[in-house]
Amino acid sequence: MPMDPMTPRIELSPIVAGLWRSTEWQMSVQERVRWIEQALELGITSFDHADIYGSYRAEVLFGEALKATPGLRQRMQLVTKCGIRMRAAEKPYRISYYDTGAAYVRAQVEQSLQKLHADQLDLVLIHRPDYLMDAAALADTFATLTREGKVAHWGVSNHSPHQFALLHQHHPLATNQVELSPLQLGALDDGTLDQAQQLGLRPMIWSPLAGGRLFSSEDEQAQRVRTDMSAIAARYDISLTTLAFAWVLKHPSRPYPITGSSRIESLREAVAALDVQLDAEDWYAIWVASKGHGVP
Repeated sequence: MPMDPMTPRIELSPIVAGLWRSTEWQMSVQERVRWIEQALELGITSFDHADIYGSYRAEVLFGEALKATPGLRQRMQLVTKCGIRMRAAEKPYRISYYDTGAAYVRAQVEQSLQKLHADQLDLVLIHRPDYLMDAAALADTFATLTREGKVAHWGVSNHSPHQFALLHQHHPLATNQVELSPLQLGALDDGTLDQAQQLGLRPMIWSPLAGGRLFSSEDEQAQRVRTDMSAIAARYDISLTTLAFAWVLKHPSRPYPITGSSRIESLREAVAALDVQLDAEDWYAIWVASKGHGVP
């Protein structure tokens, strides 16, 4: 069911910066500030977080940078996720599990606001499908937190088309963040990207480099894909990173790929993909290499 055209939609930067591994970057506050400034200079204005990243520490590190240079907040969109109670040293749950109850979602949103030193979050995603989710109750939580000015837009991550549709029926969602890369093709077949086109809601894409496996893995699939991509990248005179992002960007759902690197050069290579006009034959050559067989 298409969304009402009057529903506000969030516009993210064409490439999004991911902070999943930021606690491993070992940056000082000023180094974090400079990294953010350099990303902004490249046109990367959207920053993707989750409450659980870095064992609940990643948002704190980013927030320290925003507190040190308050003007940065007005130049960016803050994205975060909630809904997973992850067992950690400071969270001694018996197991990790999902929770989309009103009290937990509210608590995590308010903690994210505090950690990020922000008055409002631009986009909050339900991180994983909660099998015990009450869609109507969760939608009420969304509406309440929106009325309070704490969250501007809501979305989901890793949800199937049916799971997305159920929640979207009760409250308009802005995006579904899913995995897609030359080594992980599931989203092309499971209906999530078809649904994104149907609704006109641009998906966010995590791990477009397959978590680094595209470069480091010696498994047969990665080797096939690297060989074909290297030849294609040479013809376009671009890096493998740029080609991988261009491959994702080619999809007509107009996805927002996320780069998770601390290296500004890697961010630069991702942004360079915006200028690559990858033709369909080259796109399918990468698909064939990944599948290990031709199209049906």
